[in-house]
Amino acid sequence: MQKPISKKDIIRRLKIIEGHFKKVIEMVDNDKYCIEVLQQTTAVKNALKKVEELLLNRHLHSCVVNSIKKDKSERSLQELLEIFRKSK
Repeated sequence: MQKPISKKDIIRRLKIIEGHFKKVIEMVDNDKYCIEVLQQTTAVKNALKKVEELLLNRHLHSCVVNSIKKDKSERSLQELLEIFRKSK
């Protein structure tokens, strides 16, 4: 079984992303080669996707499980569908 994702793990990853994003701003400000900037923005997007995966995993294993136990799964499913629609 997978170790539960902690808030600390998510915050750590977000701080790393913050550092990468600041680097992108610095690169643009310093007129760095566009391809290098694009490589960094791609890294930021991929890191954000990973954070989204962790958040979804955490949500499914906590909020959704609790919702199902309380027989309120319909609301949880609607929330998940809505966020999925918005992510496209």
